[in-house]
Order: sequence, then C-alpha cells, then structure tokens
Amino acid sequence: YCVEFRTESLSHHCALENRPYARWMQYLREGHTVCVACQPPAMNTDTHRCAGDGHNADGVKILHWEAIGNSQCQGTWKKIRQLEHCSCPLVHSFVFT
Repeated sequence: YCVEFRTESLSHHCALENRPYARWMQYLREGHTVCVACQPPAMNTDTHRCAGDGHNADGVKILHWEAIGNSQCQGTWKKIRQLEHCSCPLVHSFVFT
C-alpha cells in the first residue's frame, strides 16, 4: 500500500544536499504532497504495516520523518490518505525503510 502525506515543515539541510544519489532532497518543499510506498522488507510481518505510516492519523496528527542517508534532512508531515493500490508519481515518491 501507499500513503500520501502533505509536508508541513523541513530542515534547511535538505536543500544543502548535493551528493549525486541524494539530490532528490533538494526538491522537497513545504506544502507538497508526497507518496510513500510500504513494501517488504520494511513491512512488519505480523501487522503488515510499515512503522510511521500514520495509521489512524488522517489529517490531524503531525508526524515526523527523516531522510535515510542524511539524518539532518528531516521534517514533519500530515497524512492525507492511504491507497491500497499504489499509483505514486515518479516525482515525490518514496519508500518506507
């Protein structure tokens, strides 16, 4: 499954990232919608959920995220909705880890 989030805030460290494999961090923006896929092996084998997916937090709770590979690139987002069938666009698509 996939989860759509609206970014609420992000650290300035994301925009400073210039390593070739991590340049995607420069394109994160407050207010943008991002799509995050929950796939094995990140999925818990008992619950079939990914940690941090915002289960029961639709549009209310502010959730925290952190980019793998640059722990200083982090921020907050709010869950918009969960999609059982993923149709994430190529831009602003991520995977739970």
